[in-house]
Amino acid sequence: MRAGEAVALLGRNGMGKTTLMKTAIGFLAPWRGSIEFEGVDLARRAPHEIARLGVGLVPENRRIFPGLSVRENLELGLSAAADRSAAVRRQRFDEVFHHFPRLRERIEQPGKTLSGGEQQMLAIARVMMAGARLILMDEPTQGLAPAFIRHIRDMIAELKRLGVTVLLVEQNARVALSVCDRGYIMEKGSIVFEASSAELRESPVTREKLGV
Repeated sequence: MRAGEAVALLGRNGMGKTTLMKTAIGFLAPWRGSIEFEGVDLARRAPHEIARLGVGLVPENRRIFPGLSVRENLELGLSAAADRSAAVRRQRFDEVFHHFPRLRERIEQPGKTLSGGEQQMLAIARVMMAGARLILMDEPTQGLAPAFIRHIRDMIAELKRLGVTVLLVEQNARVALSVCDRGYIMEKGSIVFEASSAELRESPVTREKLGV
């Protein structure tokens, strides 16, 4: 991946996409090979080390802390930042609320009281608080209403504009290819096709492998 681009990782269920995400963030150790980010090998590093190097994960099913308030969830994101000074804290909160004003309105509400779309906003905002320069997103539009899907897609475009790199795992290939620069198709743990998003939209391989 090149810095500042969004790349889609596509494939049917069970092909290894989430396993790749978990390995990149340090939840799983690779059997062999390396995972490099800005010249640093991430393989076999602990998740908190990887987070402080600038990699963030928006996991499948969001995984926010339901009993904690929106503010507390965001503070936990900040705890993964390399710089946690008061100035950085103010800056990160301002950025998050600029992009997600609804979270400001719900700042003291427990996470469990938020809608699915709002919880996804919170999950994305949490990694933004950490100052992630590479964000791994695992099925961010799953189960969301169309309005929230559009908002998430627009947020990915905005992250790109800010220079953040995004790796997007998404079952909704149309949404993924509408915002990503290019994509890979994974099958049984291997990359079987790579192309620009425009080429993937038109390719018979996409229809064959993904059924879209």
